[in-house]
Amino acid sequence: MRKLIVIQGPTASGKTKLAIQLAKILNTVVVSADSRQFYKEIQIGTAKPTLEEQEGVKHYFIDSHSIHSPVTSAQYEKEAIQLLNELFISTPFIVLVGGSGMFIDALCDGINEVPKNDLIKEQLNSELLTNGLPFLLSELKIKDEFYFQKVDKGNPLRVIRALEVIRATGSTYSSFLDKNSIVKRDFETIKFVIDLPRDQLYERINLRVDNMICNGLLDEVKSVLEFKALQSLNTVGYKELFCYLNSEIDFKEAVELIKKNTRNYAKRQLTWFRKDVRTIWLKKIATNEQLIEVLTFIKRE
Repeated sequence: MRKLIVIQGPTASGKTKLAIQLAKILNTVVVSADSRQFYKEIQIGTAKPTLEEQEGVKHYFIDSHSIHSPVTSAQYEKEAIQLLNELFISTPFIVLVGGSGMFIDALCDGINEVPKNDLIKEQLNSELLTNGLPFLLSELKIKDEFYFQKVDKGNPLRVIRALEVIRATGSTYSSFLDKNSIVKRDFETIKFVIDLPRDQLYERINLRVDNMICNGLLDEVKSVLEFKALQSLNTVGYKELFCYLNSEIDFKEAVELIKKNTRNYAKRQLTWFRKDVRTIWLKKIATNEQLIEVLTFIKRE
């Protein structure tokens, strides 16, 4: 039976290192499910594995797309399934790694058909410009509190998409994301989540941000400044420095906001991963101990 081994976890939890070590032992490849690492124009702020870190393991969906053509979860599902079908011809195992729960779920379980309504979408975009994102969030909280609790509240695209469905159908957006209609794949999926102690995770996040700044994140943000309106750049680490370059906040405040927003993002990631009762949680701290646990489970299966 072909098996997709999924290594999930919040940002800075050590997913990349574990996935690469696992792929080396299984003599296979790594497929990324990180929605920011797709884009070839941005490197430092997305924490892509360097060539040295990849250690000769073939990686897919890193630097595979442009910020000018944002990748949706539906597009990723289609492209990744095609890739897996090709890769599984020569290997029984593939390692999938990432922290973007929506993209991982799209690949593993499929996406339910969600209705679209361009007129309502246009109206919501107009309301966003007139009234601001908090106005739309207040409506979402009233009409679909479950989705409101887990949505990225700084991402107007997702808020508008949810309200588009709600207004068009009279049903909650959450109801269309119900995993009771999981698509049957022709491979087995085994999901793991790295679950570090909260204080250790936050320390790693803060250190990663400091390292990104030292490695030239500000210069990278300057290089894409003219494209700051793109949805693909509306992400932690970039939007805060865009504010700094626009003289809205000072540099120190921008760095602290990156750390704070990254910690908040990590909490949302963990909330998403907890939805799937099939997931195996890796409580061990050391990577080698996590690796042993994963291999032991795979062997048992």
